[in-house]
Amino acid sequence: MSWLGAHLYDWFTRGSEEACLSAWRAELLSKVGGSVLEVGAGTGANLRYYPREVTRLVLSEPDFHMRQVLRKRPAPHGLGSIEFFDCAAEDLFFPDSSFDFVVSTLVLCSVRSLERSIAEIRRVLKPGGALVFLEHVAAEDRPARLRWQQRIEPFWKRLMGNCHLTRRTAMAIANDGFELETLVRESIRKASPIVRPSVRGVARKLH
Repeated sequence: MSWLGAHLYDWFTRGSEEACLSAWRAELLSKVGGSVLEVGAGTGANLRYYPREVTRLVLSEPDFHMRQVLRKRPAPHGLGSIEFFDCAAEDLFFPDSSFDFVVSTLVLCSVRSLERSIAEIRRVLKPGGALVFLEHVAAEDRPARLRWQQRIEPFWKRLMGNCHLTRRTAMAIANDGFELETLVRESIRKASPIVRPSVRGVARKLH
């Protein structure tokens, strides 16, 4: 991400945040507490929604420019300690079973390896811990839109920091030792049609 892209990111996503994303973030993050890792924390859009039940918050963001914006984002009053790391989701720096929750919002589309990232998330979760996720995905129920996603994706990835349009993220999570406790499929309002399909929910680590 360029310096300009990192500083304009929140402006570009403002319409969707106001239309739906902010409410979805607030609802999802109300479920977390204890020690929490957020992978791909970006500019810190989730920060204001973390409840006081969070005693340790670790924000991991590998992109330098996004991390600079993230560090300047004010933390909500009463939140426990906040730590910053620059590791990618595929290679997390933390020991096994370190966290009660891992949070991923609009990041698994752009990781180098979806399967490796999910395996690392599962590794650092404590037994019974949970992944809380919100991701844009393939338009599985809209064949015409899916075809457009497939056509555009090779160019889109190069322009948008490896962002994939056709990942089936919920399936990948369920196939890697997680139980999907909740799963909601919904269109991201005010977004471009090719990135509107989304999934969000909570996935519990089984073993």
